[in-house]
Amino acid sequence: MKSFLNVQDLGELNAALREAAEIKADRYKYDSLGKNKTLLMVFFNNSLRTRLSTQKAAMNLGMNVIVLDVNAGAWKLETERGVIMDGDKSEHLLEAIPVMGCYCDVIGIRSFAGLTDRDYDYAETVYHQFLKYSGKPVFAMETATVHPLQAFADLITIDEYSQKMGKRPKVVLTWAPHPRSLPQAVPNSFAQWMLAADVDFVITHPEGYELDPVFTAGACIEYDQRKAFEGADFIYAKNWSCPGVGKYRADYGKILSKDMSWTVDAEHMSWTNNAHFMHCLPVRRGMIVTDDVIEAPTSLVIPEAANREISATVVLKRILQSV
Repeated sequence: MKSFLNVQDLGELNAALREAAEIKADRYKYDSLGKNKTLLMVFFNNSLRTRLSTQKAAMNLGMNVIVLDVNAGAWKLETERGVIMDGDKSEHLLEAIPVMGCYCDVIGIRSFAGLTDRDYDYAETVYHQFLKYSGKPVFAMETATVHPLQAFADLITIDEYSQKMGKRPKVVLTWAPHPRSLPQAVPNSFAQWMLAADVDFVITHPEGYELDPVFTAGACIEYDQRKAFEGADFIYAKNWSCPGVGKYRADYGKILSKDMSWTVDAEHMSWTNNAHFMHCLPVRRGMIVTDDVIEAPTSLVIPEAANREISATVVLKRILQSV
């Protein structure tokens, strides 16, 4: 595996889930696989779970790890082609990338959407520059449009808890309000991965928040949140800004609603089949979800965060086995 960006890159999902279970049972089973191999983690944006879990995964496999925070201690990097670099950016990414490739064997990239130029964001420009110019396998630690390590961890979590149900679970992705414009990466990936898995999947959100059909084709879209929640076994809450689809293209990246009636509270959860609550974290309490829901025994926010180590270990293992 030379690139990990979308669910298709992982191959057959049941095999990946079996591999995740194997690694979870013995995280250090492949601790010699990464001997004398170096992972470079490049962060253009802040991170807590992604940084810690991916670094721990690399250590599980015996890898050396270099962490580069582009915004703290590195030269400011220009990412656009054809510009006159007369501003505050001293180095172009097209020189920086091959230099980075000299010092490592695998590169992980974290770079958020700018939320101003939809074409630029959805082209995954930064990620593909690393893939093209580094000469090394590259995987996404969240990009402008996707967060596959998170979605894989979410799937692992749902699979673990679904096994106790003995039935095909109903999984609902619900929009919730937020004070800031957020990217669509997490909901895009969650939708993509749930549609590839064996679940009954529903997306609910106000009008104008329709995700790109590239990620949601085949999903049930329900604008009535209560109807969407009925019979649900898993509720995945997440905010995202306007994805700029169809007639809302000019509104890309904007906040179209802060309707607090979409906040997941105890009443919302009472509409479900005693559902588990999920969120990728960090979460705005009182906006996305109320304290009683996120602290309830049915909340899975900590187990799914813990599974980030497992998803990253599987991905890095497969990359190492291909280099």
